[in-house]
Amino acid sequence: MIACISLIALLFIYTATAKLIDITRFRHDMLNQPLPHWMGITAVWALPTLEILSVALMLFDRTRLTGLWIAWSMMLLFTLYTALILGNTFGRIPCSCGGFIRTLSWTQHLYFNIFFLVTASVGVFMQTQLEVLKIFHAPGTGQTENL
Repeated sequence: MIACISLIALLFIYTATAKLIDITRFRHDMLNQPLPHWMGITAVWALPTLEILSVALMLFDRTRLTGLWIAWSMMLLFTLYTALILGNTFGRIPCSCGGFIRTLSWTQHLYFNIFFLVTASVGVFMQTQLEVLKIFHAPGTGQTENL
């Protein structure tokens, strides 16, 4: 599970940093997407904020599952969006993401997103299993509760 969290955290810290370092380019990229203008403007600040928030939540046991669910949700949306672009749903292909991800083709980007969606899914599953075990374990006794 540590590997899942680490991979997602590295991705989100990298992408949030790349967006914020070159916020002018990121804003241009968001406004070039085939989305309503208000969504592009909102995404400029919402995406890096959610990426950083997700990572911050994953740092603590009590909030880790929430952080993983945010990461999973974002990766699902990114994956679906990439699939829609590849399916020519919007009639044009907008510019790509920032950083090294910008160098990927849209097909490579889809596989990249699927990999991280699966990684986030494994993280959510494993964290959920840990939390279920905590619920059914009698605190401080080392014994399992009889239900």
